[in-house]
Amino acid sequence: METSVNAASIADLPWWEIFKDPELQRLIEESLRNNYDVRIAASRIEQSRQELAIAHSQFYPQIGYGVDITGQRAPTIKTGTYYAYSFPVSWEIDFWGRIRRLNEEQRALLLATEEARRVVFLSLVAEVAQAYFELRALDEQLVIAKNTTQSFQATYDLFNKKFEGGAASALDTSGAEGALANVAAQIPDLERQILAKENQISLLLGRNPGPIARGASLEDQNDMNEVPAGLPSTLLERRPDVRQAEEQLIAANAEIGVQRANYFPTIGLSGVFGGASITLEQLVGSGVIWSLGAVANGPLYTGGRLKAQVRAAYAARDQAELVWQQTLTSAFGEVSTYLNAHEKYATSLKEETRSVTAYRESVRLSTIRYESGFASYFEILYEQTQLYPAETTRVLYELGRKTSLVNIYRALGGGWKLADADWANPAGSNSLPGTPIAPTVPNPPPGPATKP
Repeated sequence: METSVNAASIADLPWWEIFKDPELQRLIEESLRNNYDVRIAASRIEQSRQELAIAHSQFYPQIGYGVDITGQRAPTIKTGTYYAYSFPVSWEIDFWGRIRRLNEEQRALLLATEEARRVVFLSLVAEVAQAYFELRALDEQLVIAKNTTQSFQATYDLFNKKFEGGAASALDTSGAEGALANVAAQIPDLERQILAKENQISLLLGRNPGPIARGASLEDQNDMNEVPAGLPSTLLERRPDVRQAEEQLIAANAEIGVQRANYFPTIGLSGVFGGASITLEQLVGSGVIWSLGAVANGPLYTGGRLKAQVRAAYAARDQAELVWQQTLTSAFGEVSTYLNAHEKYATSLKEETRSVTAYRESVRLSTIRYESGFASYFEILYEQTQLYPAETTRVLYELGRKTSLVNIYRALGGGWKLADADWANPAGSNSLPGTPIAPTVPNPPPGPATKP
């Protein structure tokens, strides 16, 4: 089924407007709710969010508590048991920006984990759709193999009867039997592949192995004559893996600032509030003791440790920048490859459809010639042996075209306008149990991180 979509890019469309088979949509919804990778990604986001909260807590004073009960005996001081309590307070003043850069780093890592979850969403949608199309292709190949086996069985039965009646030779029977066995051997292998593909889809759905419901045939799945790709530069904002690599670059850049701040002294305030008494009853009423002072701690000699840490941070930043560039370059290459594949598969499919049509007509005409006594049954057998691989090849070209569309959607960063909560919530339906929550930290504008 051919449709056209008027959009700057198919990546602007939600996945349910690309994959319109209701059964496939149900499978994708289930996978987005229950897939193990999705649930792991959600847990990683929560971990990263709490690590940002840990870094943010360093902006504020840290207050603790302590209780002390001490018994002592000495010749120069009063012997007895002493009771004390205290509330130590410390606060690092962020003169050199260490805490600010640490928060910048953790914020970027949180955004990177958010983008990583979107990578999981998009990859999962693509994997389920591709596996489903492969399953439908196997179903069609199985039907072709069974129909061809029935035709070859009829041919073999005919030759065998003639052989038993002395009207045919063993050569005729052997040829028909060989053709029959060759095709019949494909059936159990295709059934094996179908079961394996159903188990693969079940794993993507986060469920135990079992049968998978089918919808439209492979040929009737939604497709496009022309795929709108949009401007290549928009991959910077559409591809979640590119944005993830960018945030990781920002985090690595911020880590340089954290390590460089270690060259300078840590300046802060420290104090203790509390009380002490020789009896527990008088502890509260004995008065409050306190102390407050400024603290500065800095390195004098570290054996090259600080310098090595800064250099390591620079190296990590350079690696992150190269990964970002590699990811972007790969994205451009994938889009070009899959767009070309979709176009070429369409041409191959058209030609192979002509081939199948011609071979079917050849089988029909050879059957008429045989029934009219103008040809032997070998003509029918020959044309049937040509038709079977042609029909199978046509299914594979159809599969290639459909999977190319899936890969284009993934390569373009499809569904990039969807909020996290909308991925498993097609067409504005009520929120489903287990739907991932939307991020609480806004995305920064796209672009590579600046060096310190």
